[in-house]
Amino acid sequence: MDLSVLFFLLLAAVATTVNATDHIVGANKGWNPGINYTLWANDQTFYAGDYISFRYQKSQYNVFLVNQTGYDNCTIEGALGNWTSGKDFIMLNDTQRYYFICGTGGCLNGMKVSVVVHPLASPPMSAVPAEHSSKKSAAPAAAAARGFVSLLATSFAFFGLTLCGSVWI
Repeated sequence: MDLSVLFFLLLAAVATTVNATDHIVGANKGWNPGINYTLWANDQTFYAGDYISFRYQKSQYNVFLVNQTGYDNCTIEGALGNWTSGKDFIMLNDTQRYYFICGTGGCLNGMKVSVVVHPLASPPMSAVPAEHSSKKSAAPAAAAARGFVSLLATSFAFFGLTLCGSVWI
């Protein structure tokens, strides 16, 4: 494969993920017992394509994706996913509520978090009167801008591939 084609493929792959936000659970406190992760989650806005990451001592803790029953009861039965690296990056692909717990007993000490993932906002409709805007409208607008920038970068990468195929090879 031509080096320039490989470069543009790499550029296209990076362009689709560069705008995602990585939400580090617990911020600088990490994934540890005794932290109120509900308060942390309430300060975050999650959009489809964002990441949630967990930082912890891999010899002591882990992360399980569970349903609401598993979350409420701190059980891993029927878990939908599990991670054990100590630096886990989980892409939030779907617009839904996600439930994460620690499966080594930490859940009973508060190591659980539930997050709601929102869709990327659609472009604003010109028919919406200005008096319906609010301070909260900035977050969806920022998400729409992230999506547009990603689309634009991917388009340039595709154009570059096309150019590589017809002129540079």
